[in-house]
Amino acid sequence: MTVTVRVPAKVNVQLAVGPARPDGFHDLANVFLAVGLYDEVTAAPADGLRITCSGPDADKVPLDRTNLAARAAELLAARYGRSPDVHLHIAKDIPVAGGMAGGSADGAAALVACDALWGTGASCEELLDICAELGSDVPFSLVGGAALGTGRGEKLSVLEVAGSFHWVFAAADGGLSTPAVYREFDRLTPDAVAPEADGALLAALRAGDAEALASALANDLQPAAVSLRPSLTDTLAAGTAAGALAALVSGSGPTTAFLARDAASATGIADALTASGTCRSARVAGSPAPGATIVSA
Repeated sequence: MTVTVRVPAKVNVQLAVGPARPDGFHDLANVFLAVGLYDEVTAAPADGLRITCSGPDADKVPLDRTNLAARAAELLAARYGRSPDVHLHIAKDIPVAGGMAGGSADGAAALVACDALWGTGASCEELLDICAELGSDVPFSLVGGAALGTGRGEKLSVLEVAGSFHWVFAAADGGLSTPAVYREFDRLTPDAVAPEADGALLAALRAGDAEALASALANDLQPAAVSLRPSLTDTLAAGTAAGALAALVSGSGPTTAFLARDAASATGIADALTASGTCRSARVAGSPAPGATIVSA
């Protein structure tokens, strides 16, 4: 038996960041939106824990126990008193170290796949608890759709979204370290205040209003990401010039996100970004998308 789980990338349509906490994390008001770029994780019986990976930038994915997919298998196995004997194959399509929660997505997908493969029958609450232990973005990868994350992002409140939104994502050469971006945020923003969700942005999601959402998009980490990777300014400008309603760095970057008026506009923006030479590639995706889902077993 094998189990394959598909899991989406995310974009943060609002990422409000508070000052550093004593534990080193930051309180967030993090509005997640799952988008239709997917990784797939396949779990199969094995004599031990093994990770393999294929797809774009697969050579940059760790294949040891630092991979969140491996850690997910270990944590689930420990809860149910079994050995984490499983081969997990990750088929990558989400940019690696790109600010779109690809590693977190793989952790959530591995958790769902192993639960099904082993027949552990873990409840949704148990899976979410393990996800929170794995990392701040992992619970949302399990849930998908749209949600407000508070605390360090792991405490989720599901949000209502009407219709769909059209996006273009421009991948940069190389990645950005999330801890490095947060350190730069702390340097640039010594007077950070407690974060709050933007009511106008939440209303735009409920109404399915792309123009209103464009006016409210915000990412407190963007200045830090641009400080560490100044070339992102050119990418953001190229997408805006091509007709994007709004442009922002996705999460901690370096992937940049462009909100389009409709599907045709998104295609035109992606073509213009590709031709601009300011990014490695540009992809079109819709949102919201479902969370980690078993697609074959």
